[in-house]
Amino acid sequence: MTGKTKDVDVMESSGNIFVDLGFSNAQGEELKAKLMLEVYRAIKERELTQVQAGEILGIAQPHVSGLMNGRSGKYSVGRLFEFLNALGRDVEIAVRPKSPSAAGAHTTVVVQA
Repeated sequence: MTGKTKDVDVMESSGNIFVDLGFSNAQGEELKAKLMLEVYRAIKERELTQVQAGEILGIAQPHVSGLMNGRSGKYSVGRLFEFLNALGRDVEIAVRPKSPSAAGAHTTVVVQA
């Protein structure tokens, strides 16, 4: 087999893909991604169709499809909390002082079934 090999630059992750990609609101985007994952899990766990999920969430099926496919731009963190509550999840937010070694603001969001 013949072919050229390419040099690839590799950098260590910061732990937040949105920081690594240069997003200006990286922590907010990471939070939304985590919340969307929990919405996805709740819908799958309850074996809801997108139409059924839309009725519960108060949104149209195409918007549920967007959520299920990782498109969160339309929804605020608060709205995602509301979706989780409607799906039977409790959302708990814990804010703690940063440790001296912490790189950025640290807010933990716990979603409980």
